[in-house]
Amino acid sequence: MMSNEKFPLICVVGPTASGKTGLAAALAQRLDGEVVSADSMQIYQGMSIGTAKPAVEEMRGIPHHMIDFLSPKERFSVADYAAMARKAILDIHKRGRLPILAGGTGLYVQAVTEGILFQEEPENPEIRRCLERRAEEKGAADLFRELQAVDPPSAERIDRNNEKRVLRALEIYYLTGETMTERLKRSRAGELPFRPVLIGLSFSDRQKLYARIEQRVDQMMEKGLLEEAGRILQDLGITASGAIGYKEFLPYFQGTASLEEAVEQLKRDTRRYAKRQLTWFKRDARIHWIFVDQEEGFDGILQNSLAYLKKQGMIEK
Repeated sequence: MMSNEKFPLICVVGPTASGKTGLAAALAQRLDGEVVSADSMQIYQGMSIGTAKPAVEEMRGIPHHMIDFLSPKERFSVADYAAMARKAILDIHKRGRLPILAGGTGLYVQAVTEGILFQEEPENPEIRRCLERRAEEKGAADLFRELQAVDPPSAERIDRNNEKRVLRALEIYYLTGETMTERLKRSRAGELPFRPVLIGLSFSDRQKLYARIEQRVDQMMEKGLLEEAGRILQDLGITASGAIGYKEFLPYFQGTASLEEAVEQLKRDTRRYAKRQLTWFKRDARIHWIFVDQEEGFDGILQNSLAYLKKQGMIEK
């Protein structure tokens, strides 16, 4: 392990369907570690297939934290996540094991590895209602165009179809006079107790990633995603209704789209999400990228990761 006082935090990041879950579990098994999820949807109970929660066999008997503990109807902020994830990481270290942060929610990873001290953002029902009326009258695209104008970085990381998040970003801007990006920049914490080393999984050929995504959606359908989506959408929590993997089936259940159209929309939305994830992570110069399609299978990915961790002084093995 490292000789300085900070303990190691291994981070496995990248787009959806890139193999983060498998690599994190393999590293944890090899290095006596435990996994802390950094996925904003896997925290919710009952949303398993659509969020690609790791199956029991994928976990390899390794404890996984920050998964499957919250009702989709409950509110859970980035501040809540950051506090709970840091506590889990410290607890793992205190028990003499190696914490491994793994996931594709860039803001979650940033919150933990850069020590962002989130504050509860203010709310204003009057501003919120005004923005909601605008969305009804002019369409959600009008709000997104404004967000692009006032806060381009936020517009880049927020799905233009996620009206709830677009509206919230504008509400904060109107209420505080600051963009979400500006508020993030001045909320950095002091010294962190750990030293994060980030490994990113990607593909040199983007089409190979997209093919993986489409294959995974087909596998999700075989596992019962349609039934899960029907149950989640029937007991509608606002979080679930806006989540990729569920919202695409709403037109099908309403009788306005075929099942084939819903599945194609899910594949399209997931590809777009992966593209946004890559855009986010590519800005982080700390990440050591491993291109899955250039390695000799999974063992090549694992050996590349271990060699990099050894080079960084994170492990001795």
